[in-house]
Amino acid sequence: MDQSRTPVMDALAVYHESGQTSFTPPGHKQGRGADPRVRAALGDAVFHSDILATSGLDDRTSSQGIVEEAQALMAEAVGAEHAFFSTCGSSLSVKSAMLSVAGPHEELVVGRDAHKSVVSGLILSGIRPIWVDPQWDDQRHLAHPPSAQAFEDALAGNPEARGALVTSPTPYGTCSDLAAIAEVCHRRGVPLIVDEAWGAHLPFHPDLPTWAMGAGADVCVTSVHKMGSAIEQSSVFHLQGNLVAPEVLEGREDLLGTTSPSVLVYAALDGWRRQMVEHGKVLYDDALALAGQVRDRISRIDGMHVHDRADFCGPGKATDLDPLQVIIDISAGQVTGYRAADWLRRNHRINLHVCDHRRISAQLTHADDEHTVGILLTALEDFAVHASRLSTGQPVDIPSPSELRLEQAVLPRDAFFGRTEQVPWARAEGRIAAEMLTPYPPGIPATLPGERLTADVLRYLRTGVEAGMVVPDAVDTKVSSVRVLHEEA
Repeated sequence: MDQSRTPVMDALAVYHESGQTSFTPPGHKQGRGADPRVRAALGDAVFHSDILATSGLDDRTSSQGIVEEAQALMAEAVGAEHAFFSTCGSSLSVKSAMLSVAGPHEELVVGRDAHKSVVSGLILSGIRPIWVDPQWDDQRHLAHPPSAQAFEDALAGNPEARGALVTSPTPYGTCSDLAAIAEVCHRRGVPLIVDEAWGAHLPFHPDLPTWAMGAGADVCVTSVHKMGSAIEQSSVFHLQGNLVAPEVLEGREDLLGTTSPSVLVYAALDGWRRQMVEHGKVLYDDALALAGQVRDRISRIDGMHVHDRADFCGPGKATDLDPLQVIIDISAGQVTGYRAADWLRRNHRINLHVCDHRRISAQLTHADDEHTVGILLTALEDFAVHASRLSTGQPVDIPSPSELRLEQAVLPRDAFFGRTEQVPWARAEGRIAAEMLTPYPPGIPATLPGERLTADVLRYLRTGVEAGMVVPDAVDTKVSSVRVLHEEA
């Protein structure tokens, strides 16, 4: 295929040139009806290109196949057999992938470090999760993706499982041995889904970790807005092999997706694919070189340790690391990452990526340059000067892996939709959670519906909130009380 083509972008240009008049949604009618104050803030171009996908970009019967051609170009660009665009982010894409593999009360093997969108998929579908524990780094108090052996054991112990789901890379940039996990799944004739939300860029440079389709996964979900050039909510899910039928995957997406997809998102995905095919290698040559320089510079700042492959990769750890995720341990200064991120935003107007009880991180992409990383380095150097004044003496009480692991007492769906009550956190031990309690970022639930709460996990969340952790999906975001399943006395 001609990878210089951009079907969606080209159709938009034709639409504008043809002078069409719309008597369909969207109601702003090319921005004419939008409040001038909104237009001033967002720009006229946003409204000018916000049109219907059908009876707008394409005709009523979609006879030109514009989006279908753009998806075929995407699949060819990355070496997948099929690609599907989603304008609802990977949160929808991963649910579609799960529903294409398993149904209500069927089993799916899932890494317990899954994003909350996966848990939402379990709640909506009624799928029974078979949890696989991550690999725990006792020294650094950090979870790495589960091992291939862990998936082997889970599938061997649950022969009725319909497939497996793993998250790789994690928000910390650590990657699973996807080829080994795919081999484990395929030996049993079941598909592997990879939540690769943080890895849309991986196919476009040989020095980046192997991407899911290259490792033999069956379905791969990518968030192009995270590490690529597309706008928010831009997601693509890819498919290969014969274990998941393309019409089934597309049908599940249609079940969950919007009937009013954003042409803005389609166009951004289309343009990003062309950019990566034509310039991706050079752009990531520069980005990786810049990341190396940034890592070196930060490692020289007093009290900061930049994690590298030596820290995160090896036996019992991850298989690979995306160097564009710059993870910085600041625990030497006895300051939490939460407090550090708040200080840096307040004093230097920079927004960091993941922050936890002892780390902060900066996500670099091909869009960064000497100017942006100069701002980052100046801010971190200033933070190092002030770090001693920012220690609160409020340590986060991190449980051991065995203490973090909760019993799945009830299906997530049954707990979430069951009869519930709100109880003080100190009286929630032993009760069954009816909500997700998810420290953000990175968005991995510490507790999910149907799990039996323990004092250790409740104390972790309470001390975390007191130290600056954010738990936005809880009914009580301060976790002074918890929503639990009602139980008869």
